Amino acid sequence: MINVGPEARINLLLVEDDPGDAMMTREALAEAKVAHELHVVDNGESAIEFLKQEGPYRDAPRPDLIFLDLNLPRVDGREVLAFVKGDESLRRIPLVILTTSDSEDDIATGYDLHANAYVTKPVDFESFLSAVRQVDDFFLTVARLPPKP
Repeated sequence: MINVGPEARINLLLVEDDPGDAMMTREALAEAKVAHELHVVDNGESAIEFLKQEGPYRDAPRPDLIFLDLNLPRVDGREVLAFVKGDESLRRIPLVILTTSDSEDDIATGYDLHANAYVTKPVDFESFLSAVRQVDDFFLTVARLPPKP
């Protein structure tokens, strides 16, 4: 189990192409109960490079939790999800889809590809902050994260 006490620092990967949503997520996590190091990439191709520690992300840490938008440039979020859950060294990382899509097909596909949760982004600012905080709080203070390899 990862120690999530105050002395621990959790690495979060946010895969989000909308700068406004990235900023709101950063703000929502600023008051979290657990210390975070938030890493943000704005497309699916960069997400895969980050996770594989390739190119400019050679020194990237392994994330403890991933927030993933579905509709991304270069490589779609569904492809990133399939990559993460298909890779033996990454599949245990909790991955939360955080997207504007409330399509039943997208929800089903997300879970079929083994997402740990599917959250539709609320439209208003306060609800968005609350949703991100609740997901973060659940995964980092209520649930137990898998051990690091």
